[in-house]
Amino acid sequence: MRLVVALGGNALLRRGERMTSQNQRANVRVACDQLAKVAIGNELLISHGNGPQVGLLALQNAAYEEIETYPLDVLDAETQGMIGYIVGQELGNRLPFDHPIATLLTMIEVDPDDPAFDNPTKPIGPTYDEAVAKGLQADRGWTFVEVDGGLRRVVPSPKPKQIFELRQIEWLLEQGCTVICAGGGGIPTMYEGGQLVGVEAVIDKDHASRLLAVGVRADTFVMATDADGIYTNWGTDNQRQIARIHPDTLADMAKDFPIGSMRPKARAACDFVLSTGKPALIGALADIEAMLDGDAGTFVSVEIDSVVYRDQLEP
Repeated sequence: MRLVVALGGNALLRRGERMTSQNQRANVRVACDQLAKVAIGNELLISHGNGPQVGLLALQNAAYEEIETYPLDVLDAETQGMIGYIVGQELGNRLPFDHPIATLLTMIEVDPDDPAFDNPTKPIGPTYDEAVAKGLQADRGWTFVEVDGGLRRVVPSPKPKQIFELRQIEWLLEQGCTVICAGGGGIPTMYEGGQLVGVEAVIDKDHASRLLAVGVRADTFVMATDADGIYTNWGTDNQRQIARIHPDTLADMAKDFPIGSMRPKARAACDFVLSTGKPALIGALADIEAMLDGDAGTFVSVEIDSVVYRDQLEP
């Protein structure tokens, strides 16, 4: 079975955690405990988010005032190498020595006329209080939105059009390699005067991973995040976890989901399922194996009539 597993940036660095290398590695170990169980006997591709990580790099870069701040496409490439290194190393420690693993820097094309450039919505970096956010907005021109617990910087998030390294990814899969690619939504690029150039943006990881899953003809698309599935009435006494759902039903529900959280995951799942007829899964990092066994997470499939809640399956 060919699997694409997308690791959420907030799963690799959980909400409220300090952005240390040690914390990230601890979360990657949780992911790799699960990924190792499905790597053998399957063709596995791993993508990942980078929202917290690219935001931290932007802050560190801005603190050095002797040179201009590096653009987001370069910082995206740095996070691909950093996170790919940790994932590859920890996964390799759990797999046979001769099992090949490769991290591939991945460029993804966007449209220079995408309306997202006029409406930044992608959260990156840490959460700030109002006073600090106002200072950064005044000093650096950053845009902020309210999130649970404070304010986060948002940047343009154009739609992904094309993965340039798709042939290389498929070649590596054919050689039996586990591939870490399209990290952080890919390195955003576009054509300008016939030349490929970087873009000051962050492509949504879930939609880039969906494009990857469609492009490699994946049998299953898994999005692992810091939530154990999709809920209705989230955060209330009436919240219920969705166990199984038809993509049309989920697409209608997703209109009310938070933009910077579950909405892009739900839409990416629906797009993949409706375009391929194959299933998608959304759930917790520690439940990857259980999700594939049908015992955890939210299963999105055209074979489901409407919606089934987790409490309806419990004995």
